[in-house]
Amino acid sequence: MGKARIKLIGKNPQELDEVCKQIIEIARSTGVEIRGPIPLPTRRLGITTRRTPCGDGSDTYEHWEMRIHKRMIDVAGDERTLRQIMRVRVPEDVQVKISLE
Repeated sequence: MGKARIKLIGKNPQELDEVCKQIIEIARSTGVEIRGPIPLPTRRLGITTRRTPCGDGSDTYEHWEMRIHKRMIDVAGDERTLRQIMRVRVPEDVQVKISLE
């Protein structure tokens, strides 16, 4: 019986939660121990640019921000459970990292 730590990373928190629900359903149906989803700190990437590139006029700025959301799930399961979890449909902008212990 091994332990897997699944990290989900993405820009849209709703898509992350959908993938988490699918993983939790698989774990409950197979009867393995599960911890999570544990929300990890959101990373905020911000860029501030000046509106007029030539330098004339007033000092006005535009602010852009992108947020990276993360979730972590610990699954203590056998190989069959982990194979089912790997078959979960994942949207394109969600990254999945699985580390085995």
